[in-house]
Amino acid sequence: MKQQKVLINGERLKEQLDNFADFGRTGNNGVTRLALTEEDKQARDHFQKYCEELGMVVKIDDLGNIYAILEGVENEKPPVVIGSHLDSVKKGGRFDGVLGVLAGLEVVHTMVDYGIKPQIPVMVVNFTNEEGARFEPSMMASGILSGKFDKSKMMNKTDSRGVTFAKALNSIGYVGEEKNRLKEAKAFIEMHVEQGPVLEEESLSIGVVEGVMGMVCYDIEVTGESNHAGTTPMHSRKDALFVTNNLITKIREKLNNLDSSLVYTIGRMNVQPNIHTVIPNNVSFTLEARHQDTRIIQQVEGIIKELPGSINNEGCKVETTKLWDRNTVWFDEKVVESLEKSTAPLNYPYKRMVSGAGHDAQFVASYIPTGMIFVPSVNGKSHSEDELTTWEDCEKGANVMLETVLLLSH
Repeated sequence: MKQQKVLINGERLKEQLDNFADFGRTGNNGVTRLALTEEDKQARDHFQKYCEELGMVVKIDDLGNIYAILEGVENEKPPVVIGSHLDSVKKGGRFDGVLGVLAGLEVVHTMVDYGIKPQIPVMVVNFTNEEGARFEPSMMASGILSGKFDKSKMMNKTDSRGVTFAKALNSIGYVGEEKNRLKEAKAFIEMHVEQGPVLEEESLSIGVVEGVMGMVCYDIEVTGESNHAGTTPMHSRKDALFVTNNLITKIREKLNNLDSSLVYTIGRMNVQPNIHTVIPNNVSFTLEARHQDTRIIQQVEGIIKELPGSINNEGCKVETTKLWDRNTVWFDEKVVESLEKSTAPLNYPYKRMVSGAGHDAQFVASYIPTGMIFVPSVNGKSHSEDELTTWEDCEKGANVMLETVLLLSH
């Protein structure tokens, strides 16, 4: 039997996606399934039951990550791992994260249907708290696995009600053993919705993801003086908000001239004292920029650092503080080539691309050969109830995953 003739069951995948959307479904057909809530527990329980019905061996580690293993001929060898996450943001979509987990299960289900026994094990994983919507930071569990985060600190993270991550994990009954952690694998493949408009705009079905772009985030603070809004002449003011407006205009002019693929966002702004009759004396805002080329990020930082002296500050003080950064993560070229090799015979139009959003794969890539598959997001929407990927594209992505798993596991 030729591998490319084996295809997943698209209707079954659609049914499972519909089933899982019931765990936290919102009124507008989105999903609220925050990590370690009752809704998350229900999804986990259903996932575990489904895996066991397929004859898979299910293990849970001390972080609540769930690993379901389809045993192969040589079970002592490292597995091919596929999966993503089941948690969502508040009023998120039906596909973000869960598609990667369920596509992984559909791959295994298809192998079982066709009586395909892999040479090495195939594992489907659900990573805990990828979104960070209830407990910050995002990608918490994969961050601990890869040594990016300290477990003791993460276990003491609290939600808005003061509940710790450790307590919440224990409350849903998903505390496993540290010995079950994912330590090695032949490859890890994560399938995900693109969360952007590129594939749809270019009429492509598949994104073969080469890596996750680097980013940098700064806090910029402008300090002036408050005074009466009606009695202070314009020439006497030290208005922090007016100066901030000029700064933002200058920033946009300079960043827009750097590179067409640079993306940047002013995502948070605080104005003080925030009273309509008082001249603002303090404004702080964040500036985040993302690009795959380290040199472009360095140029962005250069522009930010020059800001205090780059314009007339009208008597205000301008300070910049670097909050954090992240280097571009490049995926394993052999795994990326395997994804590309699997896409071509299926005759799905595709392109290589770099992810602008963060994923568990970027942390896992630090110790396991990793790659990702993107499928289109309608209108580029994600992290909202409007998120949508067509059933046809879900099926195509799962078929690419199946081809890749068959290639790597034999």
